[in-house]
Amino acid sequence: MDLQAFFEPRTVAVIGASDKPGKIGHTVVANMLGAGFAGRLIPVNPKGGTIEGLPVTTSAGDLPKGLDLAVIAVPRDAVLPALRELVEIRAKSAIVITAGFKEVGKEGFLLERDMAALAAESGMALLGPNCLGMMNTGHGVNASFAAGQPSKGPIAFFSQSGALCVAILDWALGENIGFSKFVSLGNKAALDESRMLEYLGRDPNTKVILGYIENVEHGQEFLRQAAAVTRAKPVIMIKSGTTAAGAKAASSHTGAIAGSDAAYTAAFRQSGVIRVADVESLFNLAEAFSHQPLPRGPNLGIVTNSGGPGILAADACERSRLHMASLSPATIAKLQSFLPSFAALYNPVDIIGDSDPARYKQAIEAVLTDPMVHSLLVILTPVASVEVEATAQVIVDLSRRSDKPIFACFMGKKQVAPGRRILQEGGVPCYAFPEPAIRSIESMYVHALNRARPEPVYPEVVRDLERARAVIDRAVTRGLTEIVEFEAQEMLAAYDLPTPKTMLARGSDEAVAAAEAIGYPVVLKIASPQISHKSDVGGVKVGLADAAAVRAAFFDITTRAQRLRRDAYIAGCLVQEMAPKGSREVIIGFKRDEQFGPLLMFGLGGIYVEILKDIAFRLAPLSRADAFEIVREIRSYMLLKGVRGEQPVNFKAIEDIILTMSRLALDFPEVYEAEFNPVLVNHERAVVADVRMTLHLNGPETHSQE
Repeated sequence: MDLQAFFEPRTVAVIGASDKPGKIGHTVVANMLGAGFAGRLIPVNPKGGTIEGLPVTTSAGDLPKGLDLAVIAVPRDAVLPALRELVEIRAKSAIVITAGFKEVGKEGFLLERDMAALAAESGMALLGPNCLGMMNTGHGVNASFAAGQPSKGPIAFFSQSGALCVAILDWALGENIGFSKFVSLGNKAALDESRMLEYLGRDPNTKVILGYIENVEHGQEFLRQAAAVTRAKPVIMIKSGTTAAGAKAASSHTGAIAGSDAAYTAAFRQSGVIRVADVESLFNLAEAFSHQPLPRGPNLGIVTNSGGPGILAADACERSRLHMASLSPATIAKLQSFLPSFAALYNPVDIIGDSDPARYKQAIEAVLTDPMVHSLLVILTPVASVEVEATAQVIVDLSRRSDKPIFACFMGKKQVAPGRRILQEGGVPCYAFPEPAIRSIESMYVHALNRARPEPVYPEVVRDLERARAVIDRAVTRGLTEIVEFEAQEMLAAYDLPTPKTMLARGSDEAVAAAEAIGYPVVLKIASPQISHKSDVGGVKVGLADAAAVRAAFFDITTRAQRLRRDAYIAGCLVQEMAPKGSREVIIGFKRDEQFGPLLMFGLGGIYVEILKDIAFRLAPLSRADAFEIVREIRSYMLLKGVRGEQPVNFKAIEDIILTMSRLALDFPEVYEAEFNPVLVNHERAVVADVRMTLHLNGPETHSQE
């Protein structure tokens, strides 16, 4: 969708314009004039006359053909008729400020659906409803009812909450932060975050993209757009609705259905979006990315006039993905030549509390020129002798000449305020404490890593789709909502997944024969399409070393299952080879997220997943790099790598199973969730020892990607 007419209109109409100050229709007209709009602005009101000196058109149907942008601020029931008139004159875009649609109930939902359909049929770009409007400072457009005109800047911001837009705009005006674009998405009937990313990613006036979202309408499209944009520009977002209370509030606020927070975390990680928890962090990062170059590596240098804050910064650095730079002997010798004998010459460099601007300048230059330093944090505490403003100007001057990012931490508030203003105006991000400064530097480093990553590789998976489809179709025909191990073995075979040698035995004699064919010791498991949790009925026996043990186990398992689950069809027992020697248990599964599709999970099996919840997530499709990372992301990764002389597991074997699970999830949208638990892995191989799949038989939205 081409949004040029939307963001750079030459003709703008305000439908519902008013001559009464305080009315939304009047504020929009006044804001357009105040922004310096150079095109034609047309107020529309049935009463006619003039508004702000502009002649009024009495009907939307009388507007010029091919109108670029209409701003609609009329009562709810008049919105759809106004849109129909705009379609008749072939209007290219519209903003519906009016509220009272899907956020209030069924009637509003139906009206909004009709609006979206009308816009789609006519090709009209539609923003809203229930939104604040839109601004483009570079084109003199303020098609909103917000108070205040933002200045020009390299930051674009979009938000699902109009009220948050108002608050952020007011805060930005107070902090003198400029914007390129400022967009209130509202209910997202047509234009959503994906369309904004697509446009802003190409916008030459936008250097940094910020967003606040409560939900994502089209998850896979969002992933595609975000992944493409973050290769060129940082995208920084707040996602609300991360708790049960937040999700409920999000639903009542905009009619959104908040998705799983794990899915959003995975989506942001895989697409390169930087996620922050609060508005302050959002704009801290925006300023950093707007004015400073990206670090070329993780090594941080620190110059401070106080030891304590330097140690705090070093501690924060060690907790991040950054490293404290090891200064070269040449740099240390240079520092030693002008610093007092009791100064700390090693990183962090403590130049002592009586440091003047000249000493700061020498120390910063020395550390910056060290080839092992990729970024620099300058800390100042307002001791009595410090010259705050002069030191700030030194930092600004050095920053303008440096190709390495420089950040400042001027601790305190009142005494350092003049210096912080100088730094902000000079493009040097300044923080009150070391920790947020470290977080900003880390985010810039991670973004630099993301930009340098190779294009993702999605490996082919060997599979027999016809064979797998037959398993699904049989289950659907019989009305089953679960496919358990007894019947899922065929699905595993169709995807060429490694499994222990397994045979179905319908009687004890068959069980003994199977055990002898497989080789002792063996495992026996109940085989029933109705019993998915075998341990609940004592349906698993392990370590069976001879025929007598197998016969006894078969009898015990089947009789117990028949007694406890009288509704279940007992087909017999699966006889299975024991786990590979030295195996560790892992779990691989997925659940279909409403917004993003299959959300894959990986973790250690047993108590680690049940008690510790040590799980990592990714969204399908997974690339080879995604599979590599998800295995190494869990806290207990070192247990797989091997401790106290243990051999590491075969990581590639695990990754191959994860990639196959990803492909299976995309191939069959009828499978709502699936679990390989446990997957047994040692240093040689991995095998899927048990499998369970849950079906969604009511025609779920498919996210399949061939």
